[in-house]
Amino acid sequence: MTDTAATPAASGVDATLRALLADILGLGEARAAALTEDSGLFGELPEFDSMAVATVLTEMEDRLGIIIDDDEIDGEIFETYGNLLAFSLRKVTD
Repeated sequence: MTDTAATPAASGVDATLRALLADILGLGEARAAALTEDSGLFGELPEFDSMAVATVLTEMEDRLGIIIDDDEIDGEIFETYGNLLAFSLRKVTD
């Protein structure tokens, strides 16, 4: 079994997602780069509020070239950076 985080596509999605969060949440590159799989997002980062969720989803669609249906979204996706990355990778590889 391959480690999905090690594939070129996965590292591209990771970089795109970090840049997206840095831009939308105003985290800056250093804070975005420091996010780990276990880093909390919604409810942990003051910048990540309900308005930011909608913007993040829209930007994910634009920057990753994916379509996110409303019924695919639940709070768990935004609990940690790892959850958001895993969701993004699933969407990109679908």
